[in-house]
Amino acid sequence: MMRLRSESGFTLVELSVALFIFGLISAAGVALMRFSVDSQIASREALGEMAAIRRMSASLSSDLGQAAPRATRDEAGAPQNAFFGGSGADGDMLLGFVRRGWSNYDGAPRSSLQKVEYRLVGDRLERRAYPYVDGAAPFEPAVLISGVEAVRLRYRFGAEWRDRWDPTRADSIPAAVELVLDIEGLGPVRQLYLAGYGL
Repeated sequence: MMRLRSESGFTLVELSVALFIFGLISAAGVALMRFSVDSQIASREALGEMAAIRRMSASLSSDLGQAAPRATRDEAGAPQNAFFGGSGADGDMLLGFVRRGWSNYDGAPRSSLQKVEYRLVGDRLERRAYPYVDGAAPFEPAVLISGVEAVRLRYRFGAEWRDRWDPTRADSIPAAVELVLDIEGLGPVRQLYLAGYGL
């Protein structure tokens, strides 16, 4: 008597079910990987924005904290007030003043005072510094933060906040400056800075 060998294997239904389950697991894995990559990109962008705000804040805090009541002259020799506070319009100077404490690591023949300006150019907040307080052209500007949609400034003088800086004396500087930046994707960011503390 002859014995038949049993043939084992997968049926078409079993194979289809296995492929369907494999497809579900693969799709879930791809979706999870995509979510992870998107999260990393979003985190990197958020951290970059926070770092830019911190750099801007550190620069303004350092400069305004060392503001000196020293009137200057522009490149044409015209006298300028010790402190300029603008309105925040595009291309206009937002802040302009002389700061103390400019480090002189290379021993250049210059003072420790430095004239600085902050300007809104397009959607970028730029800091411009000058090699000399009077009559010099500025260095190349440094971009502190981009994506700025609007800027609002207020100035503390005496016991009140002012929307405009219009001093009666050329050497007057405010006690504090409030800066509100509307940044794309973040909304309004409000910063307060003491000006010329230690005077």
